[in-house]
Amino acid sequence: MGGGEAWPDAAVAINMRAERPAIRIRLYGTVMSSTIEWSTAVNKKAPAGNPSRPNPLPGCPMAAAFAAIGGKWKMTLLYWLAHEESHFASLRRRGTPITPKVLAEQLRELQADGLVERVVTGPVPARVIYRLTDYGTTVLPVVEGVRVWGEAHLPRTRGEAAPDAAMGCTHAIMEVERAG
Repeated sequence: MGGGEAWPDAAVAINMRAERPAIRIRLYGTVMSSTIEWSTAVNKKAPAGNPSRPNPLPGCPMAAAFAAIGGKWKMTLLYWLAHEESHFASLRRRGTPITPKVLAEQLRELQADGLVERVVTGPVPARVIYRLTDYGTTVLPVVEGVRVWGEAHLPRTRGEAAPDAAMGCTHAIMEVERAG
């Protein structure tokens, strides 16, 4: 965020291209800045090549939660996977506005945080199934709470109903029963 751009009441800017990446948070006129300390620690349960992301505000539970479930599509993906496990292509069709690159990135990050698992179903070229882990089901009350709040908030924003029921996210998340 620079130049003549207007900041909303709350905004976060992350400069990843700098020699020492930095984060700037502006909340109602107060700007806080911090450099990001990269961790070389790797989550052993994360897929190869997906190191744990650094927490930009170490020790802050909110920052840790948003690092895991924040992002444009993560909560929606968790919502869809709460209802059924899915192949990548199925998630891609369901989330039409999601590009394949962004979908793959969001799924990898959910995997790295232990919320989603990628299950290969056979030899190459294998179909791959994505499903919630047991740990992933622990975030479902948060996802459901956000969905319910969004339902009440939608009329305030003059938001329209989703044109496709698959994108609508209107069904409540019931208790998820995991098949052993």
